[in-house]
Parts: sequence; C-alpha cells; structure tokens
Amino acid sequence: MSGGFVLDSRLEADTRHLTSLPLCDVRLMNDARFPWLVLVPRQPQLVELLDLSDEASATLWKEIRHIAAVLREIVPCDKINIGALGNIVRQLHIHIVARKEGDAAWPGPVWGSGRAQPYGADDLHSLAERLKRAMDVSG
Repeated sequence: MSGGFVLDSRLEADTRHLTSLPLCDVRLMNDARFPWLVLVPRQPQLVELLDLSDEASATLWKEIRHIAAVLREIVPCDKINIGALGNIVRQLHIHIVARKEGDAAWPGPVWGSGRAQPYGADDLHSLAERLKRAMDVSG
C-alpha cells in the first residue's frame, strides 16, 4: 500500500509519528496549544478525499472515528474538530483537534491562529506515550 508514498516535508517537520494504522500514519502536531493529531493515508498522490477508493474511504472513516475517540479519552475537551483543508499542504491529511472553551483560538478555527508553541521534550514524550498506549488498547 505504501509503494511510492512520500510524506510532505511540511507534515514531516510539524508533526511526530505516533503509529501506523492499516491505511494511515497517525502523527502528533507539535503545537502545545492544541492537542492535535493528523492522519495521513499512505497512498501516493492523494489530494482530495474523493481520490480514495470506496474501500479506502471506509477504512479512513473507521480510523478517524477510532483516533478521535482516543484523543477525546486522553485529553479533556469540549469538542473534537475534524477537517481536511489542504490549501497549503496538498497531500491528503486529516486533522483531529481536541478543543476546549477558552483555548488559544476559541471559538475560531485553529488554522492560522497565532504561532505554534512547540511542546517541551518531556511533555511531547508524555502525551505521545499516553496516546500510543490508548491506541493500542482501544485498537
């Protein structure tokens, strides 16, 4: 499934790989203001959701639901935002963001809201490990 797949360099720079699901890699956005996961289908040349086969589309939605549930379980939040924009990074990727009233962008979108505040090394490691454990247990 991954033959010819190359991760966009901006996604590589802004996120940390957590795990691989049957279709997608799960990556943690390095912005401590928002608990934020990104799913990237490991298929070459995908830009839009409609570029996926029916089977891959069904798998993607299953993975989105699974990862959103894990994020909601691990991170206290008021709302889970799910989106696929791709205006800057064209490679198909899905954002799953845990939002809390009063967060740095509330009630607006997280995209384009100020500058990312990278996690400290210990905080990044701790959150990544908690998420990976929850993905393994509930997967």
